[in-house]
Amino acid sequence: MPAPKTFEELTGGNLKLAQELKDVYNNDIEKVDTLVGCHSEPLPKGFGFSDTAFRIFILMASRRLKSDRFIATQWNKETYTPEGFHWVQYSTMKDVLMRHYPELAPILKKSKNVFAPWTKLPESSKYTGMETNAP
Repeated sequence: MPAPKTFEELTGGNLKLAQELKDVYNNDIEKVDTLVGCHSEPLPKGFGFSDTAFRIFILMASRRLKSDRFIATQWNKETYTPEGFHWVQYSTMKDVLMRHYPELAPILKKSKNVFAPWTKLPESSKYTGMETNAP
């Protein structure tokens, strides 16, 4: 994935954001750190975060899975109780979120992918910050 050469390229043509970044980074795109760059990129259709953030996530997630002994070498009923093993094996991220945040259940039940932007909860209309999943 080639690094963007201009602030306009980084922001996907968002000229206002590009100018703000130019001002903060003294017009030097090389000074933009990864996190700020990821938050400045446009989101691919259907994604909740940038392409760069997704690629970093995929690389780090696979590395962590390979080095986690509880998954890589001790994924068995001897390490986990049979009940715990079944629970982990057959629970999804949606199940975990609904178990810990039951108020999300009405929205998550309609969601095919919990990592994609969700339909807003009515309470969300009070949020006045920057919208990351606006069309």
